[in-house]
Amino acid sequence: MSPDALNSFFALGIGFSLAGALASGYQALLRRPAGFGLLQEGVAPKTFAAVPFLVFAAPFIIMRNTLRGARIERRRFEFVMMATVLAGFWSLMSGTFFLMTLRAAGLLA
Repeated sequence: MSPDALNSFFALGIGFSLAGALASGYQALLRRPAGFGLLQEGVAPKTFAAVPFLVFAAPFIIMRNTLRGARIERRRFEFVMMATVLAGFWSLMSGTFFLMTLRAAGLLA
């Protein structure tokens, strides 16, 4: 396996882990699951604060909603696969950004 592929898998795993940790932490603190409805609360400071949170928590939220929809609403396989690819790509990008931030801060070699 090439170093670039290994780095991409690592970034993908970090992205999903970060998304899961953020969404689970939100649910533990506020006793309700995180969702994209946080953006529908009008123009308020907490709506603007929700944007960076949702940028990194979105892969978990997408997968949670997709898997629930597949089970409850009997969504088609194509829809579930498309959402999985979207969440994976989003996770890869957020994981890459997180790793680049750690490298820039000197916390990762």
